[in-house]
Amino acid sequence: MDESKKIAKKTLDRGFWLAFCASALWGISSTVLQVVAKNLNIPAMWFIATRTTLAGIILLVVGLIILPKSEFFAVFKNWKDLLTLLSFAVFGLLANMFTFFHAIKTGNSSTATILQYLSPLFIMIGAVIFTKKKTSRVDVISFVLALIGVVLMITRGDLGHLSIPLISVLWGIGSGITAALYITIPQNLIAKYHGILITGWGMLIAGIISNFFSPIWVNPPKMTTASILGIGIVILIGTVLAFLLMVLSTKYTTAAIISITDAVQPFTTLVLSVIFLHYAVNVAEAIGAIIVVVAIYVLNRYDAD
Repeated sequence: MDESKKIAKKTLDRGFWLAFCASALWGISSTVLQVVAKNLNIPAMWFIATRTTLAGIILLVVGLIILPKSEFFAVFKNWKDLLTLLSFAVFGLLANMFTFFHAIKTGNSSTATILQYLSPLFIMIGAVIFTKKKTSRVDVISFVLALIGVVLMITRGDLGHLSIPLISVLWGIGSGITAALYITIPQNLIAKYHGILITGWGMLIAGIISNFFSPIWVNPPKMTTASILGIGIVILIGTVLAFLLMVLSTKYTTAAIISITDAVQPFTTLVLSVIFLHYAVNVAEAIGAIIVVVAIYVLNRYDAD
């Protein structure tokens, strides 16, 4: 292998591992979020307001430090881009965090993460409905496999009843749909501006809106060491650091390679839930999770090529 090929491979490897770490951190965050949502009695809107506000401020400070100052307020100079940013903040970030939080609170982090992981499937369905995209054989196979996998997961192989409440399934599907919006709405903005700034402004706007419903300074929940640690991990590690690593990975590798790492998040959450939250996974549920991951990987890889 000549020197240029070695350098290219090293660069791709660096991008892969950055994306891998980002997905793993999201998986860790999902597990910690179960503790926050179910065990620490933290109100949903207060938590979301705190998470979005602090994460938005931190990301914007990072953007202000590393990016040209002229780019900082650029998105506000175009009213169409501003409307898109507001849509991203409300229907993408805020809606996704709200539905995902309740999917975990009413069910568990492992199933909620898998249901949210279906977002590429919802993107494909949206493209078929709204843009009249023709379905391919890969689309159909991925859809059927994902459906089979989800049924196995939420029934644990016993088709006669659900292993989690129906409301949790609905919240989880909602998190998958809003995750699809989270991905698709800001695409043009991120191509035009910088991902750190778009996400930072989106988070801050979502935080400002959340504070109208649940101001973080009014009747805050009693903070314990566990709640401070849990909230801090979700904000700093599972939101800020994970996003920065993923953005950085795009500089070194391709979308196809990054899509490979997407599966790290649900498997990280599943393994950590079993180890630390004593989540009892059975064979049918494990097979279902694997089928979903394979289906979404195939769909991601096909669209990225």
